[in-house]
Amino acid sequence: MDCKLSKDFPFEVVILNTKENPEIKDYLDDDQISFARVGSKRYFFPKEFLTLAPSIYNMALRSDDTFVVTFPKSGTTMTQELVWIVCNNSDYENAKSTALSTRFPFLELPSMVRKVPCTENGIEILKKLIVPLTIKEVEEMPSPRFIKSHLPLSLLPPSLLDKTKVVYVARDPRDVAVSYYYHDKLLNLTKPENDFKHYWKYFVSDNISFGPYFEHVLEAWKKRNHPNMLFLFYEEITKDLPRSIQRVANFFGKTISDDQVNKLADHMDFDNFKKNKSVNKESLQDIGIFRSDGAFIRKGKSGGWRDYFDAVMSAQADEWIAKNLQGTDFRFPHC
Repeated sequence: MDCKLSKDFPFEVVILNTKENPEIKDYLDDDQISFARVGSKRYFFPKEFLTLAPSIYNMALRSDDTFVVTFPKSGTTMTQELVWIVCNNSDYENAKSTALSTRFPFLELPSMVRKVPCTENGIEILKKLIVPLTIKEVEEMPSPRFIKSHLPLSLLPPSLLDKTKVVYVARDPRDVAVSYYYHDKLLNLTKPENDFKHYWKYFVSDNISFGPYFEHVLEAWKKRNHPNMLFLFYEEITKDLPRSIQRVANFFGKTISDDQVNKLADHMDFDNFKKNKSVNKESLQDIGIFRSDGAFIRKGKSGGWRDYFDAVMSAQADEWIAKNLQGTDFRFPHC
């Protein structure tokens, strides 16, 4: 079914039902859920996203807003923490005592949550972790606001780059796919029998939420020279974290000493980061949203995709990447 949501959201929307569209039938462990493709680039979302889409597109921005925007599983959490600490003058006390999801809320998350714990304790934990619950709450947040989004730039407010600071992070799509696979398993979204090879099929055919991957990344790449855009590669962040910290500080006009850089690099070290309760979302395991045998902060390394791709998949990935980058100057850094 084709439709438009409203005159204030100028994108065509196509509703897809899993029963009627076999190419997405096995994506989630739920044959009742419907999906939608949005706009000429056919971005793929659960249908519930449409309830928020116009409000997000038309939300009021402030000049001191900061957005971290990524395709999912591209180093978002690490970048959020890095940006927040730099912009808040190394306030580690609040960084450790206040959940990142409160300090740096996920804009479209309320439309993505399907399974809500029914226990009183579970609901209270969820309220603390899923902030905001509505776009109105975002609009009422005190300044300066720090906001995370996985939406492509075209579905965010049109004045985003003219009014706010945006940090965009891209990551090798093969690593993204592996991480996304384990993330969906952690959330019990994929059928237990679906292995990574099965999941990869959905990824490259643009049947994964927030895809198509390359449309998402290339939208941001085209804006990389805008003075309010800082475009980073996850591989470069992990290879030289101190340099990336300095780039972020420079972007926000912050003076940061070598000692502060080293302290933040230690705070962001993967072993420390994985143990940090303000970012690792362990509470979601306690209330049953996350499986008990997985972890939100998993491995955090670059190039791990090689452990999951056989020769056929590697060749397919090379062809897929080359096809999508043809005619562009976008290239991934060597891992």
